[in-house]
Amino acid sequence: MYAMGGNQAALCEPLAYLKREHGPLHQQMDAFAREAAEIGRDPAIADWSNQLEGLKEKVEAFVAELDPHSEREEGTLFPMMAKYIGRQVGPIAVMEYEHETAKQNLKLFLQAVEQTKGPVGGEQAVEIASYALSAHAILKDHFMKEENVLFPMAENMLNAEEKDELSRAYGLRG
Repeated sequence: MYAMGGNQAALCEPLAYLKREHGPLHQQMDAFAREAAEIGRDPAIADWSNQLEGLKEKVEAFVAELDPHSEREEGTLFPMMAKYIGRQVGPIAVMEYEHETAKQNLKLFLQAVEQTKGPVGGEQAVEIASYALSAHAILKDHFMKEENVLFPMAENMLNAEEKDELSRAYGLRG
């Protein structure tokens, strides 16, 4: 139906808005993932506390941008689509599960850094950073599914009134 990266139907403004939000989110999470992947790699570093703190700041900034985006999807788009395709199984169930799993990994990362006292060795640092890397992997795949499957599905499924409702909910129209 939709070729990945191929000619997809144009998205209405609220769906295009959600898709545009993925760009900066991708940049932020790719940046923290590159940093997370380097943690624990240099055997000359005995204490990775400073690197984890720096990574924590990037992850916190990312979460501050991700949460409102997720809320726009979970609070308006997903319930609207669920009227047509249900919520227990299928695309909406998968999207909500991936949101929850990614958020849980980000939370585990932040908590692990917060709870770490004293020097952090390489092995422990790698374990802590792995939560951020897991969240990145989930969200990278998740965004691709939204852009190539979910948003085009919503474009075809939702009527003009529902698209207007999305626009109002996202503050795109008065």
